[in-house]
Amino acid sequence: MPAIIDYFLTCASPWVYLGHDAARALAVRHGATLKVRPVNLGEMFKVSGQVGLADRPAVRQRYRLIELQRHAAFRGKPIVLRPKHFPTNPALADLTICAILADGRDPMDYMGRVFAALWAQEQDIADEATLADLLSASGFAPRNVLARAHSAEVAEMRARNTADAIAADATGVPSFVLNGEPFWGQDRLDLLEEALSSGRGPYKSDV
Repeated sequence: MPAIIDYFLTCASPWVYLGHDAARALAVRHGATLKVRPVNLGEMFKVSGQVGLADRPAVRQRYRLIELQRHAAFRGKPIVLRPKHFPTNPALADLTICAILADGRDPMDYMGRVFAALWAQEQDIADEATLADLLSASGFAPRNVLARAHSAEVAEMRARNTADAIAADATGVPSFVLNGEPFWGQDRLDLLEEALSSGRGPYKSDV
């Protein structure tokens, strides 16, 4: 039976941007399905003990910049280390993805455009006009998607995704959950691939 991998993400994360294409390619190689699940990262941080970038020690902020360069080069992705529209509120962008999913459509290409808009093109993904352009470029009707993105139904989808991520011990983004086993970070994709290739059972913390 084809594997289903929960893909927890938020649009503001550079690590989601860097790992998105690699995650898609991995899923294709293994005939697996990536179940896209946008989350509220701030709510996850309340449980995991992590803090926002501005509240991290300077040494961790400096090391993050080195890591971003390292992984961008490894993935062959352009990146602006300090984009002018970051930090930003990713809620609306996340909710547009949920709205697309609620209509039974595939948001993957659109997601890639949104991530690159922030981290490679210095666009404002909190701006409706920016999102409308990206939706149109991806073949969606912007007015319809944006209207649904503001609905209570779609807000509940993101809240439920967040609760499920927390329950799965997915402490950051991107997180991939296979058979209940969380893989946190785009730099864990090799380990996720090993799990898919070997067919092993999930590792658990309650051993």
